[in-house]
Amino acid sequence: MSGTERTGTPSTRSPAGVPAPRGRGRVAGRFERADPVVRHCVRRLLVLLCLFPLLLVLAAATLRFTEPALPLAYGFVVLASTITVLYIAYTRYEDPSEGPSAARRGRVRDTDFPPLSSDPSVTFLLAVRDEVGGIEACVRSMVSSDCPRVRVIVIDDHSRDGTGEVLRRLRDELGITVIHLDENLGKKQALVTACSEVDTEVIAFTDSDCVLAPDALRRCVQALVSNPDLGAVSGHCRARNTSANLLTRVQDTWYEGQFRIAKAAEASFGSVSCVSGPLAVFRRDAVYNYLPAWADDRFLGAPFRFATDRQLTGYVLGQVWKGRALKTRYADSPFITAEDFPERPWQVGYVRSARVWTDVPAKLGPLLRQQVRWKKSFIRNLFFTGGFMWRRGVGPAALFYGHVLWVLAAPVLACVHLLWAPMHGAFSLTGLYLLGVLLKGFAWAIAYRMDHSGDPRWRYRPLMSLFSAVVLAWLLPYALLTVRRGVWSRGAA
Repeated sequence: MSGTERTGTPSTRSPAGVPAPRGRGRVAGRFERADPVVRHCVRRLLVLLCLFPLLLVLAAATLRFTEPALPLAYGFVVLASTITVLYIAYTRYEDPSEGPSAARRGRVRDTDFPPLSSDPSVTFLLAVRDEVGGIEACVRSMVSSDCPRVRVIVIDDHSRDGTGEVLRRLRDELGITVIHLDENLGKKQALVTACSEVDTEVIAFTDSDCVLAPDALRRCVQALVSNPDLGAVSGHCRARNTSANLLTRVQDTWYEGQFRIAKAAEASFGSVSCVSGPLAVFRRDAVYNYLPAWADDRFLGAPFRFATDRQLTGYVLGQVWKGRALKTRYADSPFITAEDFPERPWQVGYVRSARVWTDVPAKLGPLLRQQVRWKKSFIRNLFFTGGFMWRRGVGPAALFYGHVLWVLAAPVLACVHLLWAPMHGAFSLTGLYLLGVLLKGFAWAIAYRMDHSGDPRWRYRPLMSLFSAVVLAWLLPYALLTVRRGVWSRGAA
């Protein structure tokens, strides 16, 4: 095998240039070595105690909810959903890299999901374009992985800023494989071009603005080995440039909640809806046949050039219902003719212990552009994953469609509470809306505080909720109007 293959020992060190990990907290650390049954019962009790203040607020709102009123109805739904997601994330989620949960062992049959080998081969892929300033740190963190039998491949998507020269130097020094494209293909097509030669059991991806912990990839691979029903897993991402300014620190706390709570809740049902780009790890037999569909994805009659992590995840989640039609459409593709893998009811998980850091936008302009890209991907994926998620069960459907309704309602609610209400003198309505937003933010902040004892950054989380409601909510209509316009560009400046 060309490239570099390594064997290594477990490591918990953080890469240079990233924040040192904080302690897991008193609640998390005290019971991690207890009997599983006792730990589960105690965990539920502790979570209920921590959620008790929010339950009191919810009960008070219920008593006042005697007649239809938009503010009370909105506040009731938001608070109830927040409590539910927090409860699920903290009582049901178990890190799959530590072995299968009791629930998974009870529902998985070996005949449904052939196990990986105990030491599977891995291809670790990165597509990059014009990233001369940060690409070296990313590539070095990939090579520093302690996961055995890894081949690192970097695809230079026709860079013009010196990125190619940096990659040639790293190729000679580190033994990685570098593919230089003669024209700009876009991120998806660049990755799929490299995948055409991949025959390893596991395929992993990362982004060019990320740095990984040495054990991150190994933990994700171990999750796939220990849980044969997992077709894909996501790592846990935080901001790397938190020292830049207030905006990056606010985003960091938001990332923590989106992974630790939102993805953990979805993972407890095996239905993570987005295996995020900072660290996305797939079984080859769960995704290989669908790579041509991903590369050639079209929406509203135009090519959809964004990488769409959600869409690639959707091919794993929904292949029982969508897979055969997709493979028929691309029946002549080498990705199908080489080996036609059976469609299986794969689960998709999240590995909290697989840590990766990314450079988040440090200025408002790049942040808004990033959010618009994400909302376009959300819109596109809604028309795919939204067509089958209801089939995966009540829990996954409630989390997925509940999130969809929240995103779709956000601009409407912002318009009503921040424009219409002040124009009609209903300032109390605006105040109640903002207080509700802050209350939700404080609930997520408390969760951060529980997980990271002694870390003062929890106080930034309510600011992200406020920023999302006042600023980011307005981006969805713009993303919808410009959804056919797409250019692959990165950068967190």
